Amino acid sequence: MSLYVCGFSCGFGGGFVGWFLLVWFLVSFFFTETLGCKKCDEPLVSALPHSSFSSSSSMTSSYMPGYAKLNKRGGAGGWSPSDSDHYQWLQVDFGNRKQISAIATQGRYSSSDWVTQYRMLYSDTGRNWKPYHQDGNIWAFPGNTNSDSVVRHDLQHAVIARYVRIVPLDWNGEGQIGLRIEVYGCSYWADVINFDGHVVLPYRFRNKKMKTLKDVISLKFKTSESEGVIFHGEGQQGDYITLELKKAKLVLNLNLGSNQLGSIYGHTSVMTGSLLDDHHWHSIIIERHGRNINLTLDRHMQHFRTNGEFDYLDLDYEITFGGMPFSGKPSSNSRKNFKGCMESINYNGNNITDLAKRKKLEPSNVGNLSFSCVEPHTVPVFFNATSYLEVPGRPSQDLFSVSFLFRTWNPSGLLVFSHFADDLGNVEIDINEGKVSVHINVTQVKKNRIDISSGSGLNDGQWHEVRFLAKENFAVLTIDGDEASAVRTNSPLQVKTGDKYLFGGFPIQMNDSDHPLFQHSFQGCMQFIHVDDQLVDLHAVEQGQLGSFANVTIDMCAIIDRCVPNHCEHDGKCTQTWDSFKCTCDGTGYSGATCHNSIHELSCEAYKHLGKTSNYYWIDPDGSGALGPLKVYCNMTEDKVWTTVYHDLQMQTSMGGNSLEKLSVLQLNYSATMDQISAITSSAEYCEQFISYSCKMSRLLNTPEGNPYTWWVGKANEKHYYWGGSGPGIQKCACGIERNCTDPKYYCNCDADYKQWRKDTGMLSYKEHLPVSQVVVGDVDRPGSEAKISVGPVRCQGDRNYWNAASFVTSSSYLHFSTFQGETSADISFYFKTSASDGVFLENLGNTDFIKLELKSATEVSFSFDVGNGPVEIVVRSSNQLNDDQWHRVNAERNVKQASLQVDQLPVEVRKAPTEGHTRLELYSQLYVGAAGGQRGFLGCIRSLRMNGVTLDLEERAKVTPGVKPGCSGHCTSYGMYCANGGKCVEKYNGYSCDCSKTAYDGPFCIKDVGAFFEEGMWLRYNFHSPGTSMKDLVSRTLLSSTDPDTTAPDLNLNKEELSFSFSTTKSPCVLLYISSYTQDFMAVLVKPSGNLQIRYSLGGTKEPYNIDVDHRNMANGQPHTVNITRNGRDIVLQLDHYPPTSYSLPTASDIQFNSPKALFLGKVIEIGKIDQDIYKYNTPGFTGCLSRVQFNQIAPLKAALRPTNASSHVHIQGELVESNCGASPLTIPPMSAATDPWHLDSASADFPYNGQAIGDGVNRNSAIIGGVIAVVIFTILCTLVFLIRYMFRHKGTYHTNEAKGAESAESADAAIMNNDPNFTETIDESKKEWLI
Repeated sequence: MSLYVCGFSCGFGGGFVGWFLLVWFLVSFFFTETLGCKKCDEPLVSALPHSSFSSSSSMTSSYMPGYAKLNKRGGAGGWSPSDSDHYQWLQVDFGNRKQISAIATQGRYSSSDWVTQYRMLYSDTGRNWKPYHQDGNIWAFPGNTNSDSVVRHDLQHAVIARYVRIVPLDWNGEGQIGLRIEVYGCSYWADVINFDGHVVLPYRFRNKKMKTLKDVISLKFKTSESEGVIFHGEGQQGDYITLELKKAKLVLNLNLGSNQLGSIYGHTSVMTGSLLDDHHWHSIIIERHGRNINLTLDRHMQHFRTNGEFDYLDLDYEITFGGMPFSGKPSSNSRKNFKGCMESINYNGNNITDLAKRKKLEPSNVGNLSFSCVEPHTVPVFFNATSYLEVPGRPSQDLFSVSFLFRTWNPSGLLVFSHFADDLGNVEIDINEGKVSVHINVTQVKKNRIDISSGSGLNDGQWHEVRFLAKENFAVLTIDGDEASAVRTNSPLQVKTGDKYLFGGFPIQMNDSDHPLFQHSFQGCMQFIHVDDQLVDLHAVEQGQLGSFANVTIDMCAIIDRCVPNHCEHDGKCTQTWDSFKCTCDGTGYSGATCHNSIHELSCEAYKHLGKTSNYYWIDPDGSGALGPLKVYCNMTEDKVWTTVYHDLQMQTSMGGNSLEKLSVLQLNYSATMDQISAITSSAEYCEQFISYSCKMSRLLNTPEGNPYTWWVGKANEKHYYWGGSGPGIQKCACGIERNCTDPKYYCNCDADYKQWRKDTGMLSYKEHLPVSQVVVGDVDRPGSEAKISVGPVRCQGDRNYWNAASFVTSSSYLHFSTFQGETSADISFYFKTSASDGVFLENLGNTDFIKLELKSATEVSFSFDVGNGPVEIVVRSSNQLNDDQWHRVNAERNVKQASLQVDQLPVEVRKAPTEGHTRLELYSQLYVGAAGGQRGFLGCIRSLRMNGVTLDLEERAKVTPGVKPGCSGHCTSYGMYCANGGKCVEKYNGYSCDCSKTAYDGPFCIKDVGAFFEEGMWLRYNFHSPGTSMKDLVSRTLLSSTDPDTTAPDLNLNKEELSFSFSTTKSPCVLLYISSYTQDFMAVLVKPSGNLQIRYSLGGTKEPYNIDVDHRNMANGQPHTVNITRNGRDIVLQLDHYPPTSYSLPTASDIQFNSPKALFLGKVIEIGKIDQDIYKYNTPGFTGCLSRVQFNQIAPLKAALRPTNASSHVHIQGELVESNCGASPLTIPPMSAATDPWHLDSASADFPYNGQAIGDGVNRNSAIIGGVIAVVIFTILCTLVFLIRYMFRHKGTYHTNEAKGAESAESADAAIMNNDPNFTETIDESKKEWLI
């Protein structure tokens, strides 16, 4: 990278601020700071004298640090310390502050001494060092591989410092530490102002008032304080802007205006940054254009919009830097002033630091303003997991006193441990679960341990003070100076201090008996360490003059806030320890290591193809994108899937009457945001929204030539002047398009201005304009004017993204898209189907970084990438072939925590990211889909390719790409299994549908039972041949044949049958089903007087019919029962409900052909000729109850009666057939297992608000169970009462004769019965319909 500077780095986050504002700011700044720009890449070390170099040690005078210059051979050819260990360092003093852009290293000339890894620290003062950070970590630079080659690293971001210190981490194992360096950069200069915590620097406006639409405010600051106002401005109208530190975080408070009524609330508060009290420089740029704000802190920009409706910032008199202006108001003086240093303060082109230095500004009378930065006297010490610091105390004192400040992220760790003299015991101070605990082990009393604790949440990264004092029979623990909350104990205690104190850990060589109770070492920082009321000189410890230490760094606090910026997406909660962070995704609707992946499907279409039925579901239209999940109703009863989003406007909302307003506005508030609805409409194939205007003396569009009185507002707040049933650009209603308006002179019914009620209704179907967010009604202010508005929900159909596919027909064909932007978080998902054994799905390259997904073999999918730490590959292996020409789903994700790959429902393969290293994926080439350079391309189909929530339009790109075809066929090979109960999968361009016409079922997946309630005396007959056709007609053969074509005999005699149905009844005996013939053959399913089921076959050859009696249970118990009967020749298989199938065999004397079947009866047998005596007895009064999903071979008689089909002409019904599922078997399709169903609710997620299963209104699960039990009891009582009443008042049916009177004159026997028997006219009244359906 190349840096250019003019006083400071020329990099400037212009954002949305206009070019003229950017140029104005930069020009004004450049001319006040410097005369020109130059490339910031000058060598800074080579010209320095030896005195500018220092080091921890040197082997001899020939190895002094002054010889550590790149490509120089002086002395021994470089610097080498006396010992090669982790406590060595090389330091350079540039003499003044420089801007540093790069660093380069060599080993010691012509030797085996070189450094393979190192850290860079920097400082303004040679104290209080700060390690260079990159990608959220303390960066470890890769070093050399030999002694003479140069390895250069351009810094990801420039640093400004006077001192640089190189700390070797690793070196050549066959040699020792050897180093030559060069640092690249340029000069840096800026005016500095020191604020002492009292002084305030005001910048007064020339015109006393400042009204701005745009502002640019920039500055740098450093401080050791966690609180303080950096600048503040306010106006008498209530506007204000304040930038301040709170708990070492930066907070910007802004208000562009509120009103007294409270309807406009302009206060906006934004927080950013963390650990800003480290006394290192931090840069701030605030850019405002109206309500749009860019807040940039240390290169991290946050964009937001202010609350309210105002765009101008109105300030009065002045803006103050360093604190609040003194006003005498208690509220204004409650905030602390800033204490620390600022430089390069620029307010809208005014160089505040320069004006202050030239005494053009007058600071407040309180405090002192100086122009050199006052450095604090604190010396922090940094502990890692294996550190300890041992310092001497004042032995044999009767007062034990220790105090210090600490900061950490870890909830637990050892802070201090010390033995009392004369074996009186020891003292241990820990942080445990965020509290400070003191354990005093006393050896001279029986109760040998005293425990006290105080504080909470002390592992928040802030500095916290601990003071502990113990003397005879008394001890007190104070946290953060809060004496009121100090914890005391008066337990028996004898104190005599020991000779040493251990901080942060303990030496490995300590005896086990000497170990503290708490084994976890402290990770964090301490400062202001006092032992026995004396401040510990940590510089003396560092130089070996006092105490001892191991693995600590003195004069540096290398704490990192891993939650700022927050890598937990979608409002996931970030928690951290010293080494890592964790995201809690509960309640967000997302999952994964960084809450990146939506737990919901993208659309109703996706739910349908997972076998879900109509209900409310949560969908996430952009997946892992910024839009959150929303709850919609998915209607899957039709071939197309409808997605419905509701709003709160009541239908037929009345307007007018006595309205004084010329315009009345109706606001529609949806259950989703406009962006969420836009995501649905943009991916849908078709959308519509019903709108209606009922009027009485209220004109609508004022057509043909006038300005419209009423309009509606759609997406993007655009006004639209057309109405339902019309289209954009046409100021007409539906009647104007169809030319049937009440008054032909107008194009809307309401425009005729009649005194009678009229109406204009229709569908708005231009989806780019939907949804309707407002309706503005204009002509309701006249006397007598009235109107009623109705707006329906938004309904959308189809999901173009879900079926967006491309077919790759040659191995060299590919699609290319713009570079994939997934620096710190990337997810890729798609479906593929292929018969090839390998091929690259997609690839995107950078200089060294890359990301690639490929089919490595017929059973392996690979996800590989490199973010700078070396290539990583994750492979998922399947036990089944993946090149089976069926759809397979791939989900790959990579974030700063881990990478993962999942194929179908196979276990997820996860690879953790290294704790330190590169985290940004930097890609530059185009994204290639279907092939990669020099590798075998993919042959097959890729569908629904989404990258970071964005669907790539494969179809559109495939239309103009040779070797690639839009779309893909063969969906039934993967989804045909969802067409249940014999439904046939039908291929479509965008998906598939289930053809249920040859089944007894209905619905999108052929799983909805088609059934009916039979009133007493009612019956249904299905003729196997149409009236007027030969019984050997081909149509009849087709209807009677089973799925096996061999059953279609030339003479329509059946060798096999398949019969299935379900029923429920409380009456016995009765005939459930009867199949007659033109011969004496028949088949019947009966319920005997005992309630047992009987199947009766009479195929000839025997005197008596063959009976199968199922005696083990009562079938007339009102419960649904399922019957499946299959006959193949002499073999009969019967399955009842969930019981195992039972096999039977016809007698050897029986024929095996069902000769000349004639008709199928349900509920009652009405047939000419002789009927079996038992059946004759069971036929009166007839079946009462429910029958469902009746199917005989390929005939579904109930469905033919209830659904208009080609077979409906074969059906004859006596009575009123009422559709009902009361006879349906409760289990119609096997449920998915909990392991494979992603919407399965287990106990752990029962309270989760965003589960993907159908969600009602959030009723508590236990309440639902109790309510269900009560409902069942009430329903049972009602049913019993109804059946009793019906039994008491039942109409007695009579069976007259097989040969009815009047048969001679009737067209058929059936007609004769209907003409002569009034009982056949019985129907079900409306009240019965209600409880039966």
